[in-house]
Amino acid sequence: MKKLRILLAEDDPITRIDIKETLEEEGFIVVGECWDGESAVNLARCLKPDLVLMDIKMPVMNGLQAAAVINEENIAPVLLLTAYSSADFISKATAAGVLAYLVKPVAKSTLIPACYIAVNRYEEFDILRGEINNLKEALEARKVIEKAKGLLQKKYLLNEEKAFKKIRKISMDQNIPMKDVAEAIILSLSSKNQ
Repeated sequence: MKKLRILLAEDDPITRIDIKETLEEEGFIVVGECWDGESAVNLARCLKPDLVLMDIKMPVMNGLQAAAVINEENIAPVLLLTAYSSADFISKATAAGVLAYLVKPVAKSTLIPACYIAVNRYEEFDILRGEINNLKEALEARKVIEKAKGLLQKKYLLNEEKAFKKIRKISMDQNIPMKDVAEAIILSLSSKNQ
């Protein structure tokens, strides 16, 4: 298995040292350490770790707030290590996009698998995000092409098939995406109608 690059954010120095030693015994690389959530966000942006391990209760910015920022910016998966196991904290962690949640004290036998699972889930979600973005782009292109087809049908009294073939032919002849052709047609025909 790949040895992960980890950012460790824990305000208690003794706990931070213990966790770091556990990770390094497994061959993981602790690329950064900090004691507050704001520093965790800034270090995560700079270091681009494979995983961020952090406590919930930290000064300046708590772990939940930091996790939400890290998740929103798609920097890295977050695994929370905390002494708090209430339903409220778990709910807030879920809302912040946390991929794993372990209650301290944490044993090596639970920490290491949780690290790998969080990273693997994050990679799966990343693939899904890419697929969703591709689908959104395809849908947007389809809407633009449909609008251009409608304008061509109206302007040149073409049927739907011929309007589509006209857009496709221009796209192929000029080696540009059909969406770009459709946008140019919309711009051209819309300005002439004003």
